[in-house]
Amino acid sequence: MYGSDFNIELLSRGFKGEVYDDILRRALYATDASIYKEYPLAVVYPRDEQDVKILVDTCREKSISIIPRTAGTSLAGQCVGSGVVADMSKYMTRVLHLDLKNGIVKVQPGVIRDSLNEMLKPYGWFFGPNTSTSNRCMLGGMVANNSSGSTSIKYGVTRDKVLSIRGVLSNGEVIELSEGKAPHSIQSSMIELLSDTALVDDVQKNFPKRTIHRRNTGYALDVLIDQLDFGKGTDRLNLAKLISGSEGTLLLMTEITLKLDRLPPKEVAVICAHFTTIRQSMEAAKEVMKVSPYACELVDKIILDCTKENLEQRENRFFIEGDPEAILAVELRADEMGELQKAAETTIARLKEANLGYAFPVLWNEDAEKIWSLRAAGLGLLSNIPGPAKAIACIEDTAVDIEDLPDYIDEFDQMMEKFGQRSVHYAHAGAGEIHLRPILNLRELQGYKHLRQISTESARLVKKYNGSLSGEHGDGRVRAEFIEEFYGSRIYEAFLKVKQIFDPYNLFNPGKIVNAPPMDTSLREDPSTPLQTIDTFFDYGNEGGFLAAVEKCNGSGDCRKPFSTGGTMCPSYQATLDEKDTTRARANALREFVSGAANGKKGFAHPELKEVMDLCLACKGCTRECPSNVDMASMKSEWLYQYQSVHGKSLSTLFFGHFDLLARWASLLPSFSNALLENRITGDLIKRLVGIATQRKLPTFAKTPLQKQINKTLQKNPKDPVGSVYFFLDEFINYNEPRIGIKAIELLQRYGYEVKFVRHASSGRAMISKGLLPEARKVAERNVKIFSEIVNENVPLVGIEPSAILSFRDEYPRIVRQRLWEKAKRLAQNVLLLDEFFAREIKAGRLKKLYEEKDVKTVHVHGHCHQKALSSLRYTREVLEFFGYKVKIIPSGCCGMAGSFGYEKEHFDLSMKIGEMVLFPYLRSLNDMELVVAVGTSCRHQIADGVGRKALHWVEIVN
Repeated sequence: MYGSDFNIELLSRGFKGEVYDDILRRALYATDASIYKEYPLAVVYPRDEQDVKILVDTCREKSISIIPRTAGTSLAGQCVGSGVVADMSKYMTRVLHLDLKNGIVKVQPGVIRDSLNEMLKPYGWFFGPNTSTSNRCMLGGMVANNSSGSTSIKYGVTRDKVLSIRGVLSNGEVIELSEGKAPHSIQSSMIELLSDTALVDDVQKNFPKRTIHRRNTGYALDVLIDQLDFGKGTDRLNLAKLISGSEGTLLLMTEITLKLDRLPPKEVAVICAHFTTIRQSMEAAKEVMKVSPYACELVDKIILDCTKENLEQRENRFFIEGDPEAILAVELRADEMGELQKAAETTIARLKEANLGYAFPVLWNEDAEKIWSLRAAGLGLLSNIPGPAKAIACIEDTAVDIEDLPDYIDEFDQMMEKFGQRSVHYAHAGAGEIHLRPILNLRELQGYKHLRQISTESARLVKKYNGSLSGEHGDGRVRAEFIEEFYGSRIYEAFLKVKQIFDPYNLFNPGKIVNAPPMDTSLREDPSTPLQTIDTFFDYGNEGGFLAAVEKCNGSGDCRKPFSTGGTMCPSYQATLDEKDTTRARANALREFVSGAANGKKGFAHPELKEVMDLCLACKGCTRECPSNVDMASMKSEWLYQYQSVHGKSLSTLFFGHFDLLARWASLLPSFSNALLENRITGDLIKRLVGIATQRKLPTFAKTPLQKQINKTLQKNPKDPVGSVYFFLDEFINYNEPRIGIKAIELLQRYGYEVKFVRHASSGRAMISKGLLPEARKVAERNVKIFSEIVNENVPLVGIEPSAILSFRDEYPRIVRQRLWEKAKRLAQNVLLLDEFFAREIKAGRLKKLYEEKDVKTVHVHGHCHQKALSSLRYTREVLEFFGYKVKIIPSGCCGMAGSFGYEKEHFDLSMKIGEMVLFPYLRSLNDMELVVAVGTSCRHQIADGVGRKALHWVEIVN
């Protein structure tokens, strides 16, 4: 059975969810966050338990395997397989029951860990186990992998919290497992297996040391043997503990009941101890664990160096002193600040007395989050290592007793030196688990060989220290091959029997834990698939080419975080909760279809790429928030250009892409143009003709463009200026809102700045957004030639509209021809948003207040996506506070307009849905007298259309 046959069969049986067997969905689900790739047969989204049962029954009868999946952030290849992917993340997302008295919660597998904790917080409870992916990882995946994370030294691992699990067996039976409760046949078979004294002896001798809490290699027979007390305590047997860590190989979960923890003390301090060697940091971890910290995490120099170029994490480096080889982040908590300060002083004194560390900055409360953000981004940041060699997740999950950790790491590093390797070290030092990653180029034969050699030697080294091959990420495909050698044949045979007892049809996630294929097969990259060179319009030389830029996405899934966690990336996914609409999916699709891997046809002109790229708003959230800095906005522009080169350009594309030209014509007779747009008959006709939603109100044209007024305005320049700037007149301010431009110029003049103006081209923003790249190159090159000769550090170019002026910094250096690269790069360094310029001058002390303090008014600021991605809202805050306002930043992501996106009829509903996530409800909560600032013209129009409110640019309220 293949393709549509499976689809028809499943739906005919009453399956209510969604079923996809097209090549696009199969390509999107061929990978997770691991090094593996395998196309599944189909992808299904069950809506409820009955759907899960129908799926299991159908697959059993047709001998098709099932790959369970939630957020798909697995590092060992657990979510990769050739069967049907059962994605539980879209519909099975409910919290089913909450027992506040006893701290117990029942959830479906698609509930996000952080979302659950946000719901629990007002009641004083939370789910303790944590992961670096906690803002998008789901409880089903955490149970399947027995996740633990940075909090495990205080709150234990997921298995410790699992009380019961409900799910569907491969025979179609719906069962519930809890203490003393299981189907008789399974319970009796497991008791018989675990009563084998030879097996018990083997487990006691060969399983990881009991002092290692993160024991996640194979099935948890040691935990069950402890429960049975050598056959005496059968009523205590809880097979739900076995399901935790079983990687979806035993049943398909539908409900999970978990024990919660009380919220930790409110006051937080993180000691960021700096070390000159990794060994020192390991010795320090042993000392630190004696004070019972809440977390003890390592970040090494390789990770720290990656953060230097990451826009999001660069700001979190403020506490770093010198150039440490490693930083140990030690979290302490207390109910009272005095108690916390004393604990921090005591801990630092202990490290100093042991002569461990050279600097000990302490981050308190809100600042403490910054080190965790930096550490959590480690996985994705590793993708930014320049060149084709990357930090590979093949041996990074080993755990040993913390007393053995320094010697183990020394021996590990010596082993790596044989391969010419310097490994990446980071993560859970306090738990004896350091994520160790070799840096390999799997597209070269040597890197491919080293993958196996290093993995094999690492497994043997872990065995020497009686550690665990997997501490929290699971065996999957990358470690399962070594389990039999690691444990011996008797234990491995027991694992095979466990699989047979629960899943006699070998239906669930085959090839994981037992009967695994060789760990170096089905790789995303290998020497047989060299990276292809793709001709592009944008320059991707710094990344090694277009496909190399795409492959910076390692699947970590940061783009799947819900809007409630903050940030901008990825607004379409936040609204649809469909994997297809993530940055990860778009990167996967570009990699698979442009290279021809999906269907043998290379290039950009695939209809599947149109489907997956269509809902990208080009908000640039990924440019900042994706740890790998995957720039999907520019990739969409590239794709549009390439796609349109084959399929042609639509009237809508020409209309929006050439907005500056159309605006120039319309401004010749603005009253007539506005009458046409505002008249219901002619306005709707124009909208339908060019594909604009009829619900939208189109921006009107000013009576006189600013370009015709600017010389008169410049006559007011001060005679003895404190400085000079060139003013960039973007097409939106010029034709639609010249009053804002005049206000900006007058503000600069009032504070003593000479404003200069030279005729220039439009920004090209609309052309870039619509893939009209040859036209965009012409205007970019004209602007670079004009401004590179006159703009410098002392006389910068300033602009008002973020999407326009920031193009100089973002796209221009990559779109101009090679002869202008250096000029474009130098120019980019001296181009500023007006907010940035004023904030710079305030900081330098060149701006003095020209007014007396007045009653403080509150201003609510919605940030433009490009400003948040390429600059910062802190500049807007600093400027408004300088002018005497109290600033509240609206915790909104993208407004949903995104240039022309929200105007287009096919995108209108999604545009409004994005606005309704945060921005619109927030604005409706304000009274009519409160001030709302939005620096982006598209944002102001979205606010007007969405809630009928007028938003202002900040220059309009400070003047």
